[in-house]
Amino acid sequence: MSDETPATRSVRTAFDRRRFLSGTAGIAAAVAAVPALSGVAAAHFPVELDIDVQPGNEDNVIDLDEHEDVSVAVHPSTFLNSDGERERFDPTEREVGYRFGSRGALDDGEGARPVDDGEVTTTERGDREQTTEVLTLSFPVEETGLTSGDDDAWLYWERDESGEHGYSGVDTVSVYGGTPSFEDLVELLRRLLGTER
Repeated sequence: MSDETPATRSVRTAFDRRRFLSGTAGIAAAVAAVPALSGVAAAHFPVELDIDVQPGNEDNVIDLDEHEDVSVAVHPSTFLNSDGERERFDPTEREVGYRFGSRGALDDGEGARPVDDGEVTTTERGDREQTTEVLTLSFPVEETGLTSGDDDAWLYWERDESGEHGYSGVDTVSVYGGTPSFEDLVELLRRLLGTER
């Protein structure tokens, strides 16, 4: 039997309701802030770069256990900049200020830096097989923030030393190996137990 009186029960109920509402409001604010923060990052690095991860590998496979480096080819691209003017991005004429990896790592200011200034090569692309010069860079796999199961990888080019503005490019990838994520382990356990979501 409880020693709680109707008055203390009323106070406790009001307190519990206030704590619940406060916690719910905090969660809602946090959830609402995630897209806003992502939008800010996207606005600072609009997707304008033409990249090819693991050129020559159609599936763009990255094996976290086997590969030490990931190759990324940066092709010239032409687009309308934020001023509405036509701009050509030629990677062979720009400073080598790149970061490569998962979107989360890059948005946090992390990601892999190239091991050197890259190599300029010529390639043929498109229906007319035009020859263009591309910049091919190598990035250390362990610094990319990529995990098994990731299906895209990002490249940020930083306009200046602040690292807050520039352009980005994205390519589909197939990432294998490495330490499995918590979600991967849960999915494996579900399959072993024969349960469905």
